[in-house]
Amino acid sequence: MVKILMTGGGGRLGTELQALLPQMIAPSSQVLNVTDAVQVQRVMEQERPQIVVHAAAYTNVGAAEQERAQCWRVNVEGTRHVAEAVRTVGAKLIHISTDYVFSGDIGGYREEDVPGPVVNYYSLTKLVAEEAARSAGNVLIVRTSFRPRTFQYPVAFGDVFTSQDYVDIIAPMVAEVILNAGAISDPILHVATERKSVFELAQRRNAEVKEGSRVQASVVLPADVSLNTERWQALRANWVHQA
Repeated sequence: MVKILMTGGGGRLGTELQALLPQMIAPSSQVLNVTDAVQVQRVMEQERPQIVVHAAAYTNVGAAEQERAQCWRVNVEGTRHVAEAVRTVGAKLIHISTDYVFSGDIGGYREEDVPGPVVNYYSLTKLVAEEAARSAGNVLIVRTSFRPRTFQYPVAFGDVFTSQDYVDIIAPMVAEVILNAGAISDPILHVATERKSVFELAQRRNAEVKEGSRVQASVVLPADVSLNTERWQALRANWVHQA
């Protein structure tokens, strides 16, 4: 059995993935703090996994504008530490990234599209983190986007378009990627659902939500970061056919 280690096991996506893939090793942030290079290296050498899923991240888009140092420390320096350790043990790195690496000007972004220019600080750190992840050598960057199982806000933006979905829908897709990682030669993969507005997504689980506009947001948001998922769909269809 392939040995898999995951960072960020206590996070939103990490919690879902642990339930789906209980065989994964998912140390707590006290045991595996990605901002501590020595600790990361020690855990990698002790466990010597064949696949490392890097799901640990600072994800509060609004707070990142005020907590820039912490956001950079986790997303950029943390990814650098993980990539360096992964390279030393010869594992494959699955780096969880985001649709926010794109400007949001056109939508329908493909894996080969040039990212940026980013529109907020969180986006900047995640874009730089992708470059840090590449230093691992054998790396798959998974761009995705997810929300909690319920929509938590009274207002959702009708003029922000996305391919994100609820975490209980996205996590099984990411789990499929993890289980088939050895057969994926692509360096980047977009894993998401269809294009829709955030308001449309919100209404699926909160009928009381009101429609708003992104000009109301406390941080600049990209208008359309929907992702083209044709590559993911083709891979998935092939796995089903082989099964």
